[in-house]
Amino acid sequence: MQSLLNTFLAVLLLSSISTIAQKDPTIFEKFDSKYYTIDGYKINVELKGSGDPIFFLPGGPGNSHDYMQGNFGHYYNTNTVVFFDWLGRGLSDDAKERSEYTVENDVLLIEKLRKLLNFDKISLVGHSYGTVPAQAYALQYPNNVDKMVLINGFHSGAMWQANCDSYNHYAKTHFPEKWKKVDSLRALGYVSSEEPLKTVYGNFPTKYIYYHNTQLKQNVPKKRFRGWANDVYTTIIGLDGDFHVAGSMINQDYRRQLKDIKAKTLIIAGRYDGVSTPEFAVQYKTFMPQAQFEMFEKSGHNPYLEEPEKFYSVFNAFMGIKSFN
Repeated sequence: MQSLLNTFLAVLLLSSISTIAQKDPTIFEKFDSKYYTIDGYKINVELKGSGDPIFFLPGGPGNSHDYMQGNFGHYYNTNTVVFFDWLGRGLSDDAKERSEYTVENDVLLIEKLRKLLNFDKISLVGHSYGTVPAQAYALQYPNNVDKMVLINGFHSGAMWQANCDSYNHYAKTHFPEKWKKVDSLRALGYVSSEEPLKTVYGNFPTKYIYYHNTQLKQNVPKKRFRGWANDVYTTIIGLDGDFHVAGSMINQDYRRQLKDIKAKTLIIAGRYDGVSTPEFAVQYKTFMPQAQFEMFEKSGHNPYLEEPEKFYSVFNAFMGIKSFN
């Protein structure tokens, strides 16, 4: 959903909201960038606090760390919080070759950062695409993960494809006039990352796909940053990723292995999520019965914004966070 994610990101980042997560409107200014050289690339890391470390993994795959920092940055009061930009995203360097943008390399980056920062065990909080490398990491490095929170995520490339199919069915049935143009362009061989299809497809109303409450807005940093990296998205998800998932994402499938994850896990879903739809999100109950599963009945893809009181209550209880001092 490349074009849709671009639209979503613009909606997410263009305004401000005061929520439980955003008690401090200057949260971004409390963090400083530090660049670590990994495999010849400068990776932007913003770390603050003390206590048990939590790595926050943003979605996309193309988003910078900023929206996660805006919603979870306040946890520096109780933990060591680690926000970073994946290779090719945010303030981190671009890869020399696009083929370096893979789920597998994102997983390796987590491990290399853990070692550089001298952490024994870490907790992982992933949102949307961020749940993909989180699960892969927990499976590949089981002894390094304490707790894991998967927010509106994906257990497989097949699930990502199914959710693209679900959205496209919604768009076709709710906006048939617009969809005629999509059909005509695809009949000419255009893929979703090419103009003019990219613009036509991106102009579909997406607010109901990402939000149940479409009035939501959020703070953004004052400093300039790259909020979206389209080349990363099209490499990991595919050049026609809004219709046919490819790249390294299509090869991800954790369903049979989820039952073996040792880390204490919380899985969060939104009843009105049009990206990670409940039809597939509830499958986690079968594939990962040892995990705590929470459905947010008034939320879309961003329950920390839509039901903040419930979200942070559940999150704090799971993480063992009692108060901010």
